[in-house]
Amino acid sequence: MKASDLFVKCLEEEGVERIFGVPGEENADTMISLLDSKIDFVLCRHEQAAAFAADAYGRLTGKAGVCLATLGPGATNLVTGLADANMDRAPVVAIIGQGSTSRLHKESHQNMDSVAMMKPISKWSQTIVAAKNITEVVRKAFKIAETEKPGVTVIELPEDVAKQQIDDVPMPPMKVRRPAADHKAIAEAAKLIGEAKNPIILAGNGSIRKRAAQQLERLAQKTGIGVVNTFMGKGAVPMDSEYCLYTMGLGSGDYNNLAFDDADLVISCGYDLVEYAPAAWNRTNKDTTKIIHIDFWPAEVDRDYPATVEIVADLADALWQLNEKLNDMYGDKLPLFDIGSRKKLRDIMTEDFAAEKDDQACPVKPQKILWDVRQVMGAEDILLSDVGAHKMWISRYYQCLEPNTCLISNGFCTMGFAMPGSIGAKMAFPDRKVLSISGDAGFMMNVQELETAVRRKINIVAMVWCDGEYGLIKWKQQNGFNGKHSDLQFGNPDFAKMAESFGMWGRTIDKASDIVPALEEAFQQEGPALIAVPVDYAENMKLTDRLGNVSVAM
Repeated sequence: MKASDLFVKCLEEEGVERIFGVPGEENADTMISLLDSKIDFVLCRHEQAAAFAADAYGRLTGKAGVCLATLGPGATNLVTGLADANMDRAPVVAIIGQGSTSRLHKESHQNMDSVAMMKPISKWSQTIVAAKNITEVVRKAFKIAETEKPGVTVIELPEDVAKQQIDDVPMPPMKVRRPAADHKAIAEAAKLIGEAKNPIILAGNGSIRKRAAQQLERLAQKTGIGVVNTFMGKGAVPMDSEYCLYTMGLGSGDYNNLAFDDADLVISCGYDLVEYAPAAWNRTNKDTTKIIHIDFWPAEVDRDYPATVEIVADLADALWQLNEKLNDMYGDKLPLFDIGSRKKLRDIMTEDFAAEKDDQACPVKPQKILWDVRQVMGAEDILLSDVGAHKMWISRYYQCLEPNTCLISNGFCTMGFAMPGSIGAKMAFPDRKVLSISGDAGFMMNVQELETAVRRKINIVAMVWCDGEYGLIKWKQQNGFNGKHSDLQFGNPDFAKMAESFGMWGRTIDKASDIVPALEEAFQQEGPALIAVPVDYAENMKLTDRLGNVSVAM
């Protein structure tokens, strides 16, 4: 068969159901081979958006999302999306075209070393130099992308290699069992928990893998220790659980940040330092506070994160082992701590989330918007947050009942992620509501993908918070320069008319009471829907002032 046919058969063997991308001349053979495949090629309008869609698809399914681009500018357009997926631990396999191997050694049209460019933003990048290598390269790319911690791999297929004749069959995927934890580390961790006076659990990005979340909640219940999650650990413990102490990372004086100041033991589970620097939460007693690090990888070397015990293993299995060890060591003494001691902290934050739920001002307060969004979204529905001031509000005020139902780019923090990412999310879970929330700046960075959603009749709902500024940058500058900020204003289109021009439903909100009805109507559309909401970002500095002076007994 032709090498491109074998390449597609290898993708099918890996269970690939769809590929997001923008093809070019140099991967024409692969595209023609896909015509005879069950794989759905989702034609996008920009390669960066294709990578974001694959990113969200991979995060939600645990199977590698796949994106495709041609050589040169096609490959460079993928870079930001791939870097985002890699730093946010999303399994993605990127397929890039390349010119004929007969011209790669010299100056030639669109010729660049794409694989070298991809190396810093991927786990593994490789050119297929001969058709006989296809089966091994594809199998390795998917294996590495999906192995903890997940990330990006890149396959480059030159056009002349794609045309070669080959007699071969795909390599079948084999399940890989991850190693169990060291029994001495488990015993030492259980001993530290028993000796602690004021412990707390920090749940990071890794803890939202489904089996890990189940064992984490079991650990909290067994010990009586409260759980604070990072932006990317939302839903690791359900928001309605008494063990859930909500999200940390917005203000250094937030209520649950102060709980860390008083902790003598931090149990970090699946925590990535790229999410939230340890210097921001391990502030007051770093020489005496003990840290139990439980993760797929050893702890990063950081002076503010000196792990006392490292449990390096499959996270779910490590937590199961720890739970069993606690049973053996403490038996009927469990739970060791009274979760009721955290009730005041939890109640204060719960009340804070609801404080503006009835506010009818327009522009609308961020707290009000998110209260209404939470009422419309079900437990398993998926919200994707773009990057901007709105992300900070979503991170604190939008809480989750299930893991992996709020996708936030907080490793690479990439504007433009949410709306194209929602296409991947909806294709992964077509029966769930999928909502992206973007600022007007980030939304316009990939607005072209509305056409993709219209063409494919994908019912994603895009909510745009409108303030006509780079709001998060303004917020940061105001914090750092006594209220001063540079010129950050810009103009916007009429979003409702823009939606109409794309052939889709759209609305601009002019009163707060319309948010819920608009969302409900938007989710009833056959295709995508757009809701523009004027937002009152005067609340930003009010929140900073308030959280900077938080003082509450824990």
